[in-house]
Amino acid sequence: MKIFITGSSGFIGFSVAKHLLEKGNKIHGFDSLNNYYDVDLKKARQKILSKYKNFSFSKGTLENEKFLKKSITRFKPTIIIHFAAQAGVRYSLDNPRVYLNSNISGTFNIIETSKLLNIKHLLIASSSSVYGANKNIPFKEIDKTETQLSIYASTKKATESLAHSYSHLWKIPITMMRFFTVYGPWGRPDMALFKFTNLIIKNKKIDIYNNGNMYRDFTYIDDVVKGVCSLINKRPNNKLKKFKDDSLSPVAPFRIVNIGNSNKVKLVSFIKSLESELGKKAIKKYLPIQKGDVKITLANTKLLKQLTGFKPKTYYQDGVKKFVKWYLEYFKN
Repeated sequence: MKIFITGSSGFIGFSVAKHLLEKGNKIHGFDSLNNYYDVDLKKARQKILSKYKNFSFSKGTLENEKFLKKSITRFKPTIIIHFAAQAGVRYSLDNPRVYLNSNISGTFNIIETSKLLNIKHLLIASSSSVYGANKNIPFKEIDKTETQLSIYASTKKATESLAHSYSHLWKIPITMMRFFTVYGPWGRPDMALFKFTNLIIKNKKIDIYNNGNMYRDFTYIDDVVKGVCSLINKRPNNKLKKFKDDSLSPVAPFRIVNIGNSNKVKLVSFIKSLESELGKKAIKKYLPIQKGDVKITLANTKLLKQLTGFKPKTYYQDGVKKFVKWYLEYFKN
């Protein structure tokens, strides 16, 4: 297959691209290589992908519609997987316009180009943050999502609505993927595991919000990759019979799918596992919950299993162990 992947130098985009390249697919990556976090890490991922002869790349921003369209048109993909976005809940509190430009305008450009090129299946990264203040645990794709708690979450919800409208109007098969706290090797430095590892090694304090009463559905990167790739050939078709609790739209070839581990882990338990792997105790600073944070995330992944037969299953202790091994190797110099 010929697959166009945005955010190919980012954590999830890189991991998915690498897996698909290993399976013999032709991949064209698109990334801005911006400085939201360590550019050298992004370049290191990019260097790995560049070793594959079936990989090509364009450097650019999603907001540059002309260049984006040109890059996609030249490659002529049948599938587009859209990961590129401005990430981070806390960063969105101080820099909201960046999120509007990248996440909403950028995604609009991707969907509009998909319409023009008659793409067979467009897969778009969304986030568990769209569930916001939802009290139904675990979160189902059919739950109402009208109470987002951060600017980041709001932009992700907006892209879901935009994608559904396009799917209805122009019959573009679109799958929205709601990811739950992805972690693992080659992860993002602004996320808890990466940040905590760095601080613990340097004997610096780690900030633990809501006094440690935070629960997350930590999902290992390999499980996310398998989940994404298992959905590529599962194009939504609203004329087919729905599964129980299916998010398939009644008026569009559009579906939302959770990709999570379905395991609620207390943040302090996650930290204990990290301390064990590092052989070092963290210096902890307990703080109130931050603006935009949710206290708990937990995915119901029955729809993913019904569609693909796959269910994420990596225990967080095993995932933390693999991450620490990678981290110590990557930063050994």
